[in-house]
Amino acid sequence: MVKVDRASFLFSQQQKIFPGGLAMLRGVDHIVVAVRDLEAARALYAALGFTVTPTFHHPFGTQSAHVQLEGTFLELLAIEDETLMPPQGEGEFSFARFNLAFLEKRQGASMLVLRSCDRAADLEAFKALGLRTFPPFDFGRKAEWPDGREAEVGFALGFVQDPLMMETGFFVCQHKHPPELFWKKQFQTHRNGARNLASVLFVAHNPSDHHEFLGGFSGQRVMRSSSAGVMMDIDGSDLQLLTPSACKAFYDLEVPNDLPEEGGILGLRIALDMARAKAVLDEAQIPYSIHNGQYILQAETTNGVGLVLCEASD
Repeated sequence: MVKVDRASFLFSQQQKIFPGGLAMLRGVDHIVVAVRDLEAARALYAALGFTVTPTFHHPFGTQSAHVQLEGTFLELLAIEDETLMPPQGEGEFSFARFNLAFLEKRQGASMLVLRSCDRAADLEAFKALGLRTFPPFDFGRKAEWPDGREAEVGFALGFVQDPLMMETGFFVCQHKHPPELFWKKQFQTHRNGARNLASVLFVAHNPSDHHEFLGGFSGQRVMRSSSAGVMMDIDGSDLQLLTPSACKAFYDLEVPNDLPEEGGILGLRIALDMARAKAVLDEAQIPYSIHNGQYILQAETTNGVGLVLCEASD
């Protein structure tokens, strides 16, 4: 049997569309973590045991570095040059200006980005559900083949908005390049044994207010609901919309004072090798606690987004 790596598998799945042009279930492509000092964030995530990519420069005034996991990644994003940001027209969505405004208030997970196999079809599906969409946006940047040749990686983005959670961004991302131009084995090998993004943890006072939007955005209509919140599985990760008290009870995560009243992404749950992670955290003297058998790093320690470290399954 030929072994296919997850990035190549996801790329192949992106080419498949259900009959009638409807997109499949959309899994997590990446999480944007907006930071004020990219070099400091790079150093922190390296100290946490993650391998961080080189810095990428965007033509619209932002820069980022990535932590690649299996099929998804964290994008540590900062403002590089505000003068390069194009003006935002009426009815348009500006990725750069959204994150600029976010960082004027706080650091943290600013955007949830889901995979798209067909950006145009996804936008049509969102419109059919009555979700607010915006004009599509495409951009590219330079990358290298393994042999050193330079090439272009391209991304097709489709933005959508939750009117009840305006300070969190949502969009789909279609990768328009061969997977080996983006996904690199050396960037997916981490000292802490990190494997995959297990959960995206939202906090909201009334989680049920957001389940229709997130269900439509992800394509997942099968959910588990309780007094603690709403949970849904989306292709290898799950989205959890929890009350503040549930976030505390399940994960011992404190809600930062600067998180907006409407809520947002409070934390990320990452599956890794806990023995290796403990050694790295102790060596770096980074504060953490243990709760329900998981290592907990509060948002104030990790650029505004809490980290829950759990054991990866084989």
